[in-house]
Amino acid sequence: MIDNNLEMTDKIGYLLFKKGIIDGPMLEKALTAKNNDKSKIKRNLAQILVQDFGFDHDVIFREVAILYAFRELETRPEEVPQNRLESIKAMITGSGEQLKQQILLHKIIPFMFDERNKDKLIIAAIDPTDRNIPKIAFGLNAKKYEVIFIKKQDYEKLIEIILPPENEFLKAMEESNQFDLDEDRDEASLDEQELDAEINKSALINLVEAALIEGVRKGASDIHFIPRSGNKTHIMFRIDGNLQTWYIQETTLPEAVVAVVKDRAKGMDRFEREMAQDGFIQREIDNIIIRYRVSILPMVGTELKNKFESVVIRILDDRKVIRDLDKLGLAGTARKSFEKAINQPQGMVILTGPTGSGKSTTLVAALYQVISPEVNVLTVEDPVEYVIEGARQLKIGYKMNFEQAIRSILRHDPDIVLVGEMRDKETAEIAIKLANTGHLTFSTLHTNDAPSAVSRLFKMGIEPFLIAYAINLIVAQRLVRRLCPKCKKKVVNFDEGLMAAAELNIAEWRNFTIYQAAGCEECNGTGYKGRLAIHEALYFTKELRQLVVKAGDEVDEESLKIQAKKDGSLTLREAGLEKVKMGLTSIEEVLAGTSEE
Repeated sequence: MIDNNLEMTDKIGYLLFKKGIIDGPMLEKALTAKNNDKSKIKRNLAQILVQDFGFDHDVIFREVAILYAFRELETRPEEVPQNRLESIKAMITGSGEQLKQQILLHKIIPFMFDERNKDKLIIAAIDPTDRNIPKIAFGLNAKKYEVIFIKKQDYEKLIEIILPPENEFLKAMEESNQFDLDEDRDEASLDEQELDAEINKSALINLVEAALIEGVRKGASDIHFIPRSGNKTHIMFRIDGNLQTWYIQETTLPEAVVAVVKDRAKGMDRFEREMAQDGFIQREIDNIIIRYRVSILPMVGTELKNKFESVVIRILDDRKVIRDLDKLGLAGTARKSFEKAINQPQGMVILTGPTGSGKSTTLVAALYQVISPEVNVLTVEDPVEYVIEGARQLKIGYKMNFEQAIRSILRHDPDIVLVGEMRDKETAEIAIKLANTGHLTFSTLHTNDAPSAVSRLFKMGIEPFLIAYAINLIVAQRLVRRLCPKCKKKVVNFDEGLMAAAELNIAEWRNFTIYQAAGCEECNGTGYKGRLAIHEALYFTKELRQLVVKAGDEVDEESLKIQAKKDGSLTLREAGLEKVKMGLTSIEEVLAGTSEE
């Protein structure tokens, strides 16, 4: 029962409760935590709700700002004038290192001096009730000051513009600039001592470490080191699915660059240049642990004296893990089918699509919907990409390979199982067996669309009746680039040739507000920023199961597509065009990323 005197005892709690932001039980828990708070400086209820109970910072503190009549900063970070940005930077950096660290720690910005009262400093804070504000204002020599509320996300954007994080390795690399090469070396073979000298006298370690940091900060999914003739190495980032050149290293042996990558990674032999190698790197970047998966393959070069190797480093950033189904982009029938399938006590959910189409991201999001302390969730992946809280992720290594783990999993009392990929008949049979014996099973297949996944399993040698009754849902997924919200522009004149080729009726499409890519500084002139998923969901209804069971020597994919259409399923292209109508992507991007049916 909520205390009638609550408004008197805790105004913040009363306000949040009255507005429905927190319920009664949550309020009681927060009040108990407040009363038992052992912090040196007693925290208020808003701080406890955000720090201890994970409530959205901006939602809670906007209400606090309203309650205590703090104004809110309404200027968007990207609209702050350049002279203001420089003034803020000067105030922060000129205050001394100790005060600068306090300003950044408590997320406070000395925004400007009041235009009507030049002595009054306006201080923006993500928590206007923070008791450190007076101390910081005193340190900034403010005779008078006013505190205003700034949203946390706006603060982070603004501070990134004013004080972008420095890449110390990139800076060291630019300062040293010592890459030089003895062109008169012996043509016959690569001398390991010479290679060591090359690495030691150059800033290659800074180059590799700088690439690892910049790749994370620019949101790249992969970093490529590509050796070229003429002692060049191209370093490229894959951003939003496209490869972009980040740096070209010249006058340095490509073997030396690759040797440094091998030295920085675990599980790699620097002196092995004739076979594939897989390794692992881990770094703390911007206070977050980032894992990197390193793949090295020997490649043919134009110069016989060189032993070239291609390097691809996959960035595994746990911040990219999606736990909320709303953020996956599933819509309409696909969303309903997905939720229905993952909430069944048994059966299989299969994700299909090419490499890099976000299958793992979707599967992990699905797992987070069903993980609880009451169920035993096991995953068998090779390699493991993301750490999943609440699941037991089996460790694949030379003593226990993927096949051995799969065979043993049935004896480990699972409730829910994630099989990284059904790569052969044995794996598929065990996954199907799990789904048929009371386990909810998740897995992936490399096929172009959902109906062809049925054919793939059939051709692997799985019996049609097992396929029909084991599978709940097959989802085909693709990633398409999202239009840059800052520069996207309305389509006025449709490309007649493009629309005719895609069999789209221009008159019908004029009823929708459609956007196209333009290009600005924010998106590096591409017109796109970020990606979104489109889905084709094949839910196994009674009619669909019958079609699979009755399949003779071959599964009729066309009849499966017709039945799926009757059940309300959209093809990948249709799902993509729905996103176009929502203003999220362009017609060109959807047509490029999907095939005609």
